[in-house]
Amino acid sequence: MKRIAVLGRGLLGGSIALAVQSRLPSATVALWGRREQGVSDAVCRGVKHASTDLRAVVEDAEVIVLASPVGAMLEILEACAACCSLEGVLVTDVGSVKMTPRDLLGPTVARLGAKYIGSHPMAGSEQAGVSSAREDLFDGAACIITNDFKHPEEDVSAIRSLWQGIGCQCYATSSEDHDRVMARISHMPHILASVGALVGLNDPKQGKFAGNGMRDTTRVASGHPEMWAEILMRNKEALREPVEEAITYLREMLALLDDSSDEALAELLAKAKDLRDKL
Repeated sequence: MKRIAVLGRGLLGGSIALAVQSRLPSATVALWGRREQGVSDAVCRGVKHASTDLRAVVEDAEVIVLASPVGAMLEILEACAACCSLEGVLVTDVGSVKMTPRDLLGPTVARLGAKYIGSHPMAGSEQAGVSSAREDLFDGAACIITNDFKHPEEDVSAIRSLWQGIGCQCYATSSEDHDRVMARISHMPHILASVGALVGLNDPKQGKFAGNGMRDTTRVASGHPEMWAEILMRNKEALREPVEEAITYLREMLALLDDSSDEALAELLAKAKDLRDKL
C-alpha cells in the first residue's frame, strides 16, 4: 500500500495516522477532518498530512479507513465518491459494531466499484479526540477483520498487513459473531461500569473516599456518552442476553446476602475470580 486515507480525526483516526507514519514508512497516510480546529490539533499532535479537503486526502488512496461514528460513514463515503473515483479502493472502518456498517455501506461500496472489508481494532481509551492520539495505541491489540462479501484473500491480506504493521494481532470472523462477542466483552462491561458509577457515586461527595477498585471498575464510564449510546443502540439485540444474565447474577447475589450464605457467595465470587485470572 502506497497511500492510505484516514477519514476521522478522533482518537483512533489520529493514532492510526501517527502509527502508519512511524511504522510503515513506505506508505503515505493522510488524515481528513471536517473542522479546521480538529485538523490543526492533529498537526500539532504530529500528523504530517491532515486537511479538511476531502479530495486532497482521498484521491489516489488505495485504502480508505473510516474512523468516524458509524452513523456518519455512509455520508462520508458518498462525499468521497462525489469528488473522485473509488474504483478498486479497499474500504475498511474501525466501528465497534460490524453488522451495521456492513449493511449500511455494502450496496454503495459495490456500486462504486470499491471493496468493503470490516475492521475493529480493540484499542482505545476513555479519552476522546485527536489530542489523545498516540503512535503505540495499537501495540498488542486484537483487531477483528470481517470479510462478509468474500473478497479475495489478497485484499484481506492488504487490510491485515495495515493493522499488523501498526501493532495489532488480527483475527477473522463474521459480522454476526463479532457483534455477539462484543456485546459480552466490550459493550456489557461499559454498561456495568456506568451502573457502578451511578450507584457508587450516587453521593458525589463520597468520591473522595474512592480507592483503586472504584476507579478501575468504572474507568470506561468516562467514555464519550454520545458515541457509546450509538454503539449500544446499534448492538441492542446482541446485548439483550448478557444484560439479562447480569440481572440474574445480581438477583442471585442479593438472595445469597439475604440468606447470609457465606459459603455459596464465596463459591460465586471464586468462579468470577477464576475466569478473570485466566484472562
